[in-house]
Amino acid sequence: MEAADAAVWQGAVLGGIVIWVVAASFLDVTFKLRSFLQPWVSHHVDIGVPFILQIQNYRFGFLDALFSGLSCVVSVPFYTGFLPLLFWSGHGKLARQMTLLIAFCDYTGNCIKDVVSAPRPPSPPVHRITATKDEEDNALEYGLPSSHTLNTVCLSGYLLHYVLYHTQIDGFHATYIGVPLVVLLVTLIGFARVYLGMHSVIDIIAGLLFGLGILAFWLSVDEYIDNFVVSGQNVISFWAGLSFLLLFAYPTPEIPTPSFEYHTCFNGVALGIVTGVQLTYHQFHSEFVPRLFTSEMKILVFAGRVLVGIPTILIVKFCSKALAKWTIPVVANTLGIPVKSSSYIPKLNPLVTGNKPKEGYFQKLLSPQDSFDVDTGIRFVQYIGLAWSVVDLVPSLFTYLSL
Repeated sequence: MEAADAAVWQGAVLGGIVIWVVAASFLDVTFKLRSFLQPWVSHHVDIGVPFILQIQNYRFGFLDALFSGLSCVVSVPFYTGFLPLLFWSGHGKLARQMTLLIAFCDYTGNCIKDVVSAPRPPSPPVHRITATKDEEDNALEYGLPSSHTLNTVCLSGYLLHYVLYHTQIDGFHATYIGVPLVVLLVTLIGFARVYLGMHSVIDIIAGLLFGLGILAFWLSVDEYIDNFVVSGQNVISFWAGLSFLLLFAYPTPEIPTPSFEYHTCFNGVALGIVTGVQLTYHQFHSEFVPRLFTSEMKILVFAGRVLVGIPTILIVKFCSKALAKWTIPVVANTLGIPVKSSSYIPKLNPLVTGNKPKEGYFQKLLSPQDSFDVDTGIRFVQYIGLAWSVVDLVPSLFTYLSL
């Protein structure tokens, strides 16, 4: 009976997404929402320029370095590097919740960005400070909401919640120290994004409000999601179907941006983590595994895990990408699906390219003459392999090496 009930609600969820994709495509929901929201947001971006210029009048090298560094610390690449260490330190529940939460934040925030398709502050006159390649890529995305602000609200807020309710740290001290720290961090991140010329005030406010909404929602469902991931029915098949459909449910931006690529990566990460945890929960991820800074896991043991784990997941990432680059075009050709590649496989690129905006993914599914970008599939498979290795392959190596 339990398996039947699970199949019913899972089928309802996946079916609902399919219905939404079809309805949104035929009703042109994205265009209608953009027509309503974009002029209002763009107006507030324009009238916010003098405020940004006033802040940038106080620019100097130390503040440039400080705010650029702060932005890097709360960026998606930082979390991508930090989360494996959290898994390997024994804090499996916190690690998987943070992973799924950032995937949800990334998908939701980037969907809103590409639906609204509102510009960032114009440069010039605003001076846009991009100290890293990641920041240069971020500058190619649309502005509202600020992903850095949204992610900081959600992840720092959830971390504080976890410390208060799932650790032995005194709640009184954690609250009166943790809450001001979270508020300070969010404030600094919001100010940094304006100072760096990456966002207008309206983007920061939107990131804050959406972040609070997402955090409140996640705190109401996190235990249900975690129980489903570790002990639910049909978990892997359901999550695979969900991940695939989310690729098609993503809105089409006014012009292509890297936002969809970022979502694809974390969509793959979420599927890889869920798959690995579901298969190996009792071996590697239960509440009884050794944790860092306890008698069961000394700092040297954790250092050994890092030295073994980091090279391993990088090798798996490389191999997954190579395997996907070879298999996906072959499978597509076998099924008669026309394909192209934006960057990974140059020989698949069309001989003539124009400036015509990309069509929605559902339209591509319906139109045989259009071609699929295999880079999406390659990126998806690559990050599935990376995430699976973090929670399955690498912990198996730790067991073999007595780590």
